[in-house]
Amino acid sequence: MKLGISVLAATFAGLLASTAQAEDVAVLTPYISSVATNEIVDTFRKDAEAKGWSVNVVDTRGDMQQLASRVEDVTNAGVKAIVLVSVDPNQIADQVAAAAAKKIPVFALDGALAPGISASIATDNFSLGTILSDKLFKQLGGKGNIVKFYYSAHPGVHQRELALDKALAANPGIKVIADHYVQVPGPIDDSRKAMETFIRQYGDKIDGVWAAWDEPAIGAVLAQQADAPDSRMIIAGIDGNPQAVDLIKQCSNLVATVRQDFPGIAHAAVAEIGNALAGKPVSKQEIQVDAKVIDRDSLGVHCP
Repeated sequence: MKLGISVLAATFAGLLASTAQAEDVAVLTPYISSVATNEIVDTFRKDAEAKGWSVNVVDTRGDMQQLASRVEDVTNAGVKAIVLVSVDPNQIADQVAAAAAKKIPVFALDGALAPGISASIATDNFSLGTILSDKLFKQLGGKGNIVKFYYSAHPGVHQRELALDKALAANPGIKVIADHYVQVPGPIDDSRKAMETFIRQYGDKIDGVWAAWDEPAIGAVLAQQADAPDSRMIIAGIDGNPQAVDLIKQCSNLVATVRQDFPGIAHAAVAEIGNALAGKPVSKQEIQVDAKVIDRDSLGVHCP
């Protein structure tokens, strides 16, 4: 009986390995539910499949331990390249090192450069945080109380938070009176509930909301519209989420977002992986794409 089970287990493992080996590229992320992450993955998959590559996308729904385990799986299966999306590679350093030791190139998209990573392709997130902070502070006239929504587990989002710290030091008239570490998955609903609490606590003392990305900004708007519809608080975020852009067009309290070029990140990744698969070196280890502010002026919206 034990022998039969062992044979079956070995056969099943072999089937898994052969299936994984058929994949040219494995794309892994804990955050496929994020609009930004999903846009990167979807664009990457389309570009890669147009090249004739087979792409296996794995989402671990916020579970980093499972992510580490799945990276081990695809490494052992012998994929040709691994793509990590919206992940800090330092959190799974052992798994990245194991893949690199097997000569499997590992690419970080919307993540960070780390040992074992062939190339990191992202926006300059510190710059994004600076643009967001400057935009919000200018709208507030350099004075006021703000609420901060952040998520330090993501390396890029953490850089935005560091940029806010620097901007606050240079603008003593702006004070953070409350902050919330956003729960992921489910950032919109989580941020809405947190903002409802802040509105009950601080009411019209809240002048602005600094959201490290658009989902928390959207949650803050939903809470403000329901619980403080007459508030003049100014809300701003990052990413250019279509729902956020629509809210700007509707003259809501969300006044600006900073659009990252997510398709550009994916396009660059496919080009670099193509070089790696052809035995060529990457063009650069750290590749950055541009960003732009989306606000009422850029959208041609005139609000009362």
